[in-house]
Amino acid sequence: MGWRHPSGLAAARLTIYETSMTRSATIFAASQQPLTLALLVLPQASILEVASTLDPLRSANRHLGREAFRWRVVSPDGRAVPLTCGIELPSDGPLAAAEGADALVVIAGFRQSEVATAPLIREMGRMAGRFAALGGIDAGAWVLARAGLLNGYRATVHWEDLEDIAAAHPGVDVVPDRFVIDRNRFTAGGAAPAADLMLHLIRARHGPALALQVAASFITTAREGHEPQISRARRDPHLDPRVSAAIARMEARLDAPEPVAETAAALGLSPRRLEQLFRDNLAMTPAAYALTLRLQAARRFITDTRHPLAEVALRCGFSSASALSRAFAAKFGQPPSQMRQARPFALRRAPLHQGAAERNAP
Repeated sequence: MGWRHPSGLAAARLTIYETSMTRSATIFAASQQPLTLALLVLPQASILEVASTLDPLRSANRHLGREAFRWRVVSPDGRAVPLTCGIELPSDGPLAAAEGADALVVIAGFRQSEVATAPLIREMGRMAGRFAALGGIDAGAWVLARAGLLNGYRATVHWEDLEDIAAAHPGVDVVPDRFVIDRNRFTAGGAAPAADLMLHLIRARHGPALALQVAASFITTAREGHEPQISRARRDPHLDPRVSAAIARMEARLDAPEPVAETAAALGLSPRRLEQLFRDNLAMTPAAYALTLRLQAARRFITDTRHPLAEVALRCGFSSASALSRAFAAKFGQPPSQMRQARPFALRRAPLHQGAAERNAP
């Protein structure tokens, strides 16, 4: 199992996805019965992820003229949940208040390894069998995995966490899709995929017409679960497609950056022509843009994880920790150690350098 990088024919991926749907949770089947979701929202989750989960259901109720979807919000301690934007989300009670719901959906973002405490993980494990389905939004998949509730299932998580969760939980079949439904488990990579997932739920229970009405209410269109979270094909229409293609290659090679001459050759261009295209479109050279991508990735690791600096350097294509530190300080005005001390955003991931027993302890 583990994380599988996108590969193979799109048709094969679609077939696998459709097969998964046919054996998916019963909540994704046609029904006129009301469906109740309990949302376990953890501190430092995103308000957009909560809204993307609930508002499509609210809109569906409005279009139907009845309460086809019901929900309650629960939190680890039963109190209001502080979200990343500073707003506190009211709670209907602690996890025990989720009792009686058809599905439990965990919504988490930053600091999941801290706010999803050992007692909460144990309680989730005890209660899991009382729900027809379990779901995770963004880092919610981390929480489900830590409780042992995704072992033997396909699942996804926010794209920044794909490699880490696969390494920490080898029993989970991690894929980079927008959302995944496997039997009575469902996961979504973030806010926009959560909305796609809810539109799929609405379509499955009440038909495509209602799903289209809800999507129109939000002036959006639903995307399929098997689509990648980061689509190389959906680029800024203002960019030259050759620049977009070069950027896609750079993003796919953060840990092993290729020389500009190789990038240009792969696109059928001379290095001089590729450089001119980058200057015209982005006002910087290809090499400068590639370095910026690698340093931005390094900054996410520094602020969001406890990964050792040497590991961050390796994963971002630098020859050593000192080489990373020099480039990092030149770009961001402070060395990685100083930025990590300040930690403007709390830790998102479970650190890979923990021992396996500690990392996977409930």
